[in-house]
Amino acid sequence: MAATPPPSSLNFCTLLTETKRIVGAHSRHFLALSLLFLLPIPFSSVLCHSLLSHYPTNSQQFFLTSHSTPLPAMPLLLALAFALFVLLFSLFALASITYSVFHAFYGRPVKFLSAVNSIRVSFWPLLGTALASLLVFSLVLIVAGLFLFLMIGGFEMFGFEMEVVSPYCVGLFIVCLAVAVLYLQLNWTLAGVVAVVEPRWGFDALSRSASLIKGMRGVAVSLIVFFHFFGFCSGMSWWSVYLKREWDVSGNVVQIVCYSMGAMVMLLYHLAANTVLYMYCKAVHGELALEIAEEFASEYVSLPFDDGKVPHVVSVAYVQ
Repeated sequence: MAATPPPSSLNFCTLLTETKRIVGAHSRHFLALSLLFLLPIPFSSVLCHSLLSHYPTNSQQFFLTSHSTPLPAMPLLLALAFALFVLLFSLFALASITYSVFHAFYGRPVKFLSAVNSIRVSFWPLLGTALASLLVFSLVLIVAGLFLFLMIGGFEMFGFEMEVVSPYCVGLFIVCLAVAVLYLQLNWTLAGVVAVVEPRWGFDALSRSASLIKGMRGVAVSLIVFFHFFGFCSGMSWWSVYLKREWDVSGNVVQIVCYSMGAMVMLLYHLAANTVLYMYCKAVHGELALEIAEEFASEYVSLPFDDGKVPHVVSVAYVQ
């Protein structure tokens, strides 16, 4: 068994090229999955914003009262229903697309029904992993708040007067929280992929992701910045249309379709690129060659990105 390249050949451009190659080779398959699980997410966001815009925003009308007990009115229920809808379809898309990219990477047959059936196996591990990450994020928020109050108390001990709502305190709190969240997001980039392709979930999947990402943090950062930038630009372009006084769903069909399709493609490539990054991380850690040797014991195997454009990232040859 032989494994070559230097890990330096595994860069961001290589990642995007391999992602594009896999999606392009199975374009109809990924288009069907995207239309089924990804397109409803941006489309429902447009519909939800449109419906919420017709409701009053003042607190007296936003809540209904019954026997002096405030009950959430329709806007709050609609927002909760939208959040649940997005969560479910995000997990469906993550499970099916990750499963498909993982098998396509090895050159295995990629079938639509198999990808859809993978949701049944991966849904609960993905949900458990999402809840574990949410719990950690909540703890980080609490710790950041406690740190802010302790810092203010320390300043007051030395005679400095500070208010919790002052711009300096709020700014410091936001910066500290943003750094912590970005650090966790970087380390947990592969957690969803791990929950789909490995028998790990919850905190175990988060720990596994943090372990795999070592040595590839630069590529992971580039991936996060790249897709977040396009997501931000897409959101801003949509928001500029939404803020128009003449906004109406029936009169902005073209904008809705363009936004939804663009967001769908971006989400598809983001999920696919995360899966390819997972495979690259395993290659850097020496795990991928061993798996290929076990699966294709009597054959020479060349990985999909071993095509001349990328210098032989991993190749395995078994000699008896």
